[in-house]
Amino acid sequence: MNQPLRQRNAVLDTLASSFKAFQDCLPLAVGIHKVIKQRVPDIDAAQLKVALRMHTGSTRYLKALAHAETRFDLDGAPAGEITPEQRKQARDTLRERYEKIAERKKAEQEAQQRQENLLKLVEKFKAR
Repeated sequence: MNQPLRQRNAVLDTLASSFKAFQDCLPLAVGIHKVIKQRVPDIDAAQLKVALRMHTGSTRYLKALAHAETRFDLDGAPAGEITPEQRKQARDTLRERYEKIAERKKAEQEAQQRQENLLKLVEKFKAR
């Protein structure tokens, strides 16, 4: 069973089409939301918060954060360092995410196997 696709976020789409750091999924500078508000003053703060949470919580972003040492501004220029603790947190989050996916997949396979076994039993007793 596949997970439903996540709904597109218009603000995130706008950020991705406007700024290199989002296009390339680079680790973002701390406080980037303030810079975005300066460059795009009419952006809704609540919608920006949701878009940033979606972006920084994505597997792609977490992978970038887990392996990088530098944060970047909107234009892709270096803008600070990523601490070892921040990299570790990203790796831990990814590991937990992958473990949950593996557990869910295993449970789905077990449920499918039980269903197949039940169908075999039904067929066995129909034959009698």
